[in-house]
Amino acid sequence: MRILGRLFLLAGMMAFALWTGAAAQESVVLGDEQFDVYLPLLEGKRVALFSNQSGIVGNRILNAVEPEEGTDTTLIPFGRDAGGNEVTYGEHILDALISRGIQVSAVFCPEHGFRNMADAGSTINDSVDEKTGVPLLSLYSGNTNYPSEEAMETFDVLVIDIQDVGVRFYTYWISMSYLMDACASHGKEVILLDRPNPNGFCLDGPVLKEPFASGVGKYPIPMAYGMTLGELARMINGEGWLNAGKDACNLTVIPCQNYTHQTRTDLICAPSPNLKDMRAIYLYPSICLFENTSVSVGRGTQMPFEIYGSPLLEGNEKYPFSFIPESMPGATDPPMKGQECFGRDLREKPVEEIWQEGIQLDYLIEAYHAVTEEHPEVSFFGKSDSQGRYWLDKLCGTDQVRRMIEEGHTAGEIRATWTEELEKFRGMRSAYLLYAD
Repeated sequence: MRILGRLFLLAGMMAFALWTGAAAQESVVLGDEQFDVYLPLLEGKRVALFSNQSGIVGNRILNAVEPEEGTDTTLIPFGRDAGGNEVTYGEHILDALISRGIQVSAVFCPEHGFRNMADAGSTINDSVDEKTGVPLLSLYSGNTNYPSEEAMETFDVLVIDIQDVGVRFYTYWISMSYLMDACASHGKEVILLDRPNPNGFCLDGPVLKEPFASGVGKYPIPMAYGMTLGELARMINGEGWLNAGKDACNLTVIPCQNYTHQTRTDLICAPSPNLKDMRAIYLYPSICLFENTSVSVGRGTQMPFEIYGSPLLEGNEKYPFSFIPESMPGATDPPMKGQECFGRDLREKPVEEIWQEGIQLDYLIEAYHAVTEEHPEVSFFGKSDSQGRYWLDKLCGTDQVRRMIEEGHTAGEIRATWTEELEKFRGMRSAYLLYAD
């Protein structure tokens, strides 16, 4: 079956390689839409699924008002159409598999849960999917990220269909790697139904250094890695990063069709509770660097990761925008809850600039100096852990970014420190790509 899986993968890759410039204008076909390719691999087997609310087959919406010409679609909230109406989604991959006679014995849940989204970092307990009765097994419960031995005995093949956003500290790919490792150790197949990376055009940031590995960064990849989950899974397997060893996972990737890393893809639903529209996804690699600092990223508002601010910036003319974080679904106890924060609103910034800038460090650098100059007693970067690592160090995969900010270096000087390692990664990455850059 390992050979058969490879053949299906190669066939998909060859088909993709034949697309022309005209075909590039065609609609992207997701891996989960290609039933004729992967259903034969599942027949007669017990299937486990790794997915969440984002696993809508083909990213289909059944009813939607189309936006008028000139509409900034990056600001249309997920779950709403251009007219502000709630959308109805197409078939979920779990329901699609069951309706086609596939025996789904378990669903593994990442951070935020399965069909409903919990707060970031919340414990997700095992439960049962109310619609189908399939057991939901959490990968975000207790101190282990690996599925139990009992869970591994419930299936023969794991199917992965989940929306990534292409950023190292976004945890779904980390959960995927633990599952791949467990499957490799237990002789289970893995079939990944690939999806576009909305930040696939962005390859940027420092490569993670081993001492800074954590729950928001596991392997030596950049902050924005410019790969789909399928490509990243191939790298994890091929580079021997799994405990089970190099190429130990019997992995088959069903590639998207009509997709390149430069394809601009609009998602249809929030991949996690605080990424509420496409603009937030584009800004996420830059604004998330404020997490656990003296500056709020807007959790507890309708614009998280599109705004930032702090009570400590009050009166600073460079930060004229204000907001007050409040409790809401997905952010029940947000940082600086009930406090007026002063900062910036990035919702009117041309999205082309966001794409061109990549990871923007100036937001963080300028806020650091503004806060520390007025409030030298404040520890802008919060508290370090028992190993002396600040949260920013874990997000960056190194403490060099923080230290250089504290020393007064510019964004350009900091970016120059990761140029060489980024180019080295680019070369390593090329061996695992399924799509053109």
